[in-house]
Amino acid sequence: ALAHTPDRPVGALDILPAAERTLLLTTWNATETPYPEDLCIHQLFERQAATTPDAIALVYENQSLSYAELNARANRLAHQLITLGVVPDQLVAICVSRSPAMVVGILAILKAGGAYVPLDPAYPGEHLIHILTDANPVIVLADETGQSSLGEKVLVERQVLNPNAVFEQSKSNPQITTLTSRHLAYVIYTS
Repeated sequence: ALAHTPDRPVGALDILPAAERTLLLTTWNATETPYPEDLCIHQLFERQAATTPDAIALVYENQSLSYAELNARANRLAHQLITLGVVPDQLVAICVSRSPAMVVGILAILKAGGAYVPLDPAYPGEHLIHILTDANPVIVLADETGQSSLGEKVLVERQVLNPNAVFEQSKSNPQITTLTSRHLAYVIYTS
């Protein structure tokens, strides 16, 4: 394209084939598509899991999880969170490395009715401690990386669950009758 129109600014060049351009700008960007606003995001995920349970929902490195597997893992953790007292709008921190545990943890928090507070284990410890102190989450989900980043001194004062653990809980979808799409989903601290 540049060879045919050398005077044209680079930003104005069509570098994508027409089919790929349509896919990126129209098909995958259908922002006008209506969706049920009365449902929570995890309920939409549960619908998809019921519709296509064997389809691949998550791929990370050499691991893959079907919708049914991801939903079951998130449900077990969600039931554990509910058992520990998580209710709608309560904050639950999550400090994990990028992995399936991150997706499982976030889904589980939402399914339990909680609002997740993401903590990046790569951030300086002082920043993470500030967020934990300010947010005061009822529970912290942390894998080995997250626990190492937060430190034992901080975690000894909090209830900590590793989202990679296998919880002996139901794999059925939790039913929180008081939970609506108007409840908190997350609280993000910016720098």
